[in-house]
Amino acid sequence: MRRLFDALHGLLQSRVFYPAVFLGCLWPGVVLIRRTFQGDLGVNPVETLLHETGRTALTLLLVTLTITPIRRLTGWNRVQRVRRLLGVWSFAYAFSHFTIYVVFNHVGDVAAIWSDVTERPFIFMGMLALVILTLLAATSTNGMIRRLGRRWQRLHRLVYVAAVAGIVHFVWGQKADIREPLWWAAFLAILLGLRVIFALRKRRRRAHPVVSH
Repeated sequence: MRRLFDALHGLLQSRVFYPAVFLGCLWPGVVLIRRTFQGDLGVNPVETLLHETGRTALTLLLVTLTITPIRRLTGWNRVQRVRRLLGVWSFAYAFSHFTIYVVFNHVGDVAAIWSDVTERPFIFMGMLALVILTLLAATSTNGMIRRLGRRWQRLHRLVYVAAVAGIVHFVWGQKADIREPLWWAAFLAILLGLRVIFALRKRRRRAHPVVSH
C-alpha cells in the first residue's frame, strides 16, 4: 500500500501528470467517435450516445469533487492543478449530451425542447445541471477568477448543486433499474459529508485558535 501511495505521489510530481489527466478525459470521447464510425452503437445509437456522454459528464464531475478531499486528506497540493481541467471536460461532455438530445430527439425544435423542460422533471434537472456547468465553465478562466474575487469561490460551490441535479436526472431517467445511479448518489453523499466535516474543523480552528508560546 505504501508503494502505491508513493507511486501516485511520484506521478503527481511528474511533468506527465497534467497531460495524462487531459488524455484520460479525452479518451471516452475518442472511443465513442470510433464506435460511431464503426457502427458499433447497438440497436439504438442515439440512446447509446446520450447515455455514454451523460455518464462520462457525471463521472468527471464527481471526480472533480474528489480533488479537494484528496488534497486535504493526503497533503498532495499538486492534485489541485487538474480540478479546473476536469470540471471543463465535464461541461464538454454534458454539452455534447445536450447537443445530441437537441439534434436527434427534437431536430432543434425549441418549442418541443421547452415543453420537455417544463413538463418532464428529469429533463428539467438535467437542464439545471447543464446551466450551472455552463456558468462555472464560463467563469473558470484566470481573468474571471480575478474579476470575481471572493465571489468566485461562492459561485463555484454551485458545482454540488449541479452534481445533485445530474444524479437526480440520471435516477429519474431510468426506466426500471436504478441501482447504478444510486451508487453514484451514495458516492456524492460521502463527498458532501467530507465537505461538512472539513467545514466544521475549519470553524472549530477559528473559534479555538492554537496559541504558540
